[in-house]
Amino acid sequence: MKILLLGIGNVLYADEGIGVHFVNYIQENYHFHHPVEQLDILDGGTLAQGLIPTLCQYDYLIVVDTVNANGVAPGEVYFFDFDKAPAEIDWQGSAHEVEMLQTLIMMEMVGDRPKTFVLGVTPTVLEPMILGLTKQIQAAVPLMEKTLLQHLTTLGFTHQRIANIDINSLIPDSYKRGLISDEEN
Repeated sequence: MKILLLGIGNVLYADEGIGVHFVNYIQENYHFHHPVEQLDILDGGTLAQGLIPTLCQYDYLIVVDTVNANGVAPGEVYFFDFDKAPAEIDWQGSAHEVEMLQTLIMMEMVGDRPKTFVLGVTPTVLEPMILGLTKQIQAAVPLMEKTLLQHLTTLGFTHQRIANIDINSLIPDSYKRGLISDEEN
């Protein structure tokens, strides 16, 4: 089984970049191993539909992004099966969030969407030209990390912490990263 950990977001809009920043953080701090399965990590930025040729190559997808949820405080972490989204998730957040939803729906219509899970956090600040995360979103990173590691463990992956790099130190170079396979780690 080929598994993709996909970070989505616009790093120039503060908290909207959490998906990208988080997958870069995971890539820098962990090495994953599975005797059979393949785990790749990809910064998908705001490509959405442009990612379809890549996404359809995978059997399993974990999307890390902001999620808009009614009546929920900023910094709340969600992890759910895309096919069973909680009722408070309204998918009416940022433009890239709506575009990613449309991409996944289009892939489902033609039978190319991999089994999909979403690891999301409700954003605080979505302002243009702010490179960085608010304190509420920074505070959510340990729970997001724990949730992801637990889920990958249920899929049979082991992990080793190889560094202790803070997510904030990765933010200035977030736009420079790309696809990383577990074979390269």
